[in-house]
Amino acid sequence: MANNNNGSDIGSFFAGFLVGGLVGAAVAFLFAPQSGEETREMIRERGIELRQKAEAELKTAREHAEKELEHARERAEQVLAEARELAEETRDRLATAVDKGKEAAAGKREELRSSKS
Repeated sequence: MANNNNGSDIGSFFAGFLVGGLVGAAVAFLFAPQSGEETREMIRERGIELRQKAEAELKTAREHAEKELEHARERAEQVLAEARELAEETRDRLATAVDKGKEAAAGKREELRSSKS
């Protein structure tokens, strides 16, 4: 649970990645010494590269999220098992205490009956 910000960190990374790519493409377009056709081709190629990089990063982020989800499930199962064990121990202690209370009450009842006779 300590890594709750991983999702927002990944989202921030993607946003920065895409904005940086767009700004880089715009700057390249403005300062390019090539012809318009060459510049458009370069922008198209750069867009393809950016999309491929974004897809790769998304895949990596998805794999990371799946691993974290599996880890969280395993931890939840572990906590649930520990809680069940604790509940069973508590129930056993309570049953023992009730039995001892019944024995003590029966003993006291017997003692009172003996003292009346």
